[in-house]
Amino acid sequence: MTVRIFVANRGEIAVRIIEACERLGFETVLGVSTADRKTLAARRAGRVVTLGGPRPGDSYLAMETVVQAAVSTDCTAVHPGYGFLSERPAFAQLCAENGLTFIGPAPAALEALGDKLRARALAISVGVPVSAGGTADGLPQVNALAEQIGYPVLIKAAHGGGGRGMKRVDHESDLAQAWDLASSEAQSAFGDGTVFLERFVSDAKHVEVQILGDRHGNRVHLGERECSVQFSYQKVVEEAPCAALSAATRAILHDSALRIAEELDYVGLGTVEFLYDVDREEVSFLEVNPRVQVEHPVTEMVTGIDLVREQILVALGAPLSFTQADVRLSGHAIECRVTAQDPDRALAPSPGVVETWRPPVRAGLRLDSHVYQGYVFPPFYDALMGKLIAWGPDRASAIQLMSEGLDEFGVGGLTTSLELLKRIIAHADYRGNSVTTNWLDGLIAQGATH
Repeated sequence: MTVRIFVANRGEIAVRIIEACERLGFETVLGVSTADRKTLAARRAGRVVTLGGPRPGDSYLAMETVVQAAVSTDCTAVHPGYGFLSERPAFAQLCAENGLTFIGPAPAALEALGDKLRARALAISVGVPVSAGGTADGLPQVNALAEQIGYPVLIKAAHGGGGRGMKRVDHESDLAQAWDLASSEAQSAFGDGTVFLERFVSDAKHVEVQILGDRHGNRVHLGERECSVQFSYQKVVEEAPCAALSAATRAILHDSALRIAEELDYVGLGTVEFLYDVDREEVSFLEVNPRVQVEHPVTEMVTGIDLVREQILVALGAPLSFTQADVRLSGHAIECRVTAQDPDRALAPSPGVVETWRPPVRAGLRLDSHVYQGYVFPPFYDALMGKLIAWGPDRASAIQLMSEGLDEFGVGGLTTSLELLKRIIAHADYRGNSVTTNWLDGLIAQGATH
């Protein structure tokens, strides 16, 4: 039987999915916008179908168009990658109704995890630690809850992410305005203005646990990643494992992630995200991302497991090819996101023609990218050009290799984040493993990007 996968995404993740399918001997059909007909993914796919115009709403977010394209090309399954339709329960349901396997969790799991308040309640129900917080109706109740939690507090959108609908509040006098603003942003971005409060942790590390489950009741974790180097809640540098954790804290994280996976009867790849309070040495649940993550390569590098391959196979009904006892972490991996952004303008997008593209080639380095010399980087999508990943037997050697790789990386024709990445990797705070989630915001605010 021919297995044909419809790739409903673009950029480097589309290339990554196509490569995994090639290794499995599966055929691929790529759905593209009119702006993406000449991408590396389009060159690699077995067949290319144009979905619509360059704007995501006319192509990658057009659910019925995507499903019809997959059906008309006799595809077996749809891989949504990350972003776009990857976390839409309605899209997963539409795939099922049209006889397509959705490579991701069931619609019910997506529905539960798409609401951060529901996910928070689920975590509490299985004994996973969460930070102080909750929601309230009416300003008096909101003020009372904030007082109970203690300032500073963080207002968060119940649906969506990426920093939209998120506001830090340090004083009661600012709470009402921030609550209304966060709710308005959430409504505009996600179609739902529900927001809630959590205790703001000023010195926190962002740590996440990779989980994977199949349809036969098997669930495993593949260790954790640290993603503390962020700008405006957008991840910039990630690594695996997290070097700041004690063995006891690491065990709590892994156990918590598996509890949530078991409660959801989770199938596919997922990431359970936590905050680690450096001062209190406590972890608290954040959310679950029910899809492949941008930073999945660092986990692949330290485990030797092809996560996208496993994700595709379990979606098609195969059992996991390994058990928890088989998972062995080796060495340390770091990923830097190379983007078409200007660090001197608060990482504003910098689309244009890639006149030079000269990635480093060294043992221990990996590049996931869809870019090539002469590629016209479009203004319609995210700014990610590629991900440079370095592996070493320990953190220090991985840092050294990454530093050498970034120095050798040649990109011309448009402004990129390379200089900022070099600055981060060379910084004493990063090398000393003392960065927290607000560290890079401060560095960029100081103009220390060169």
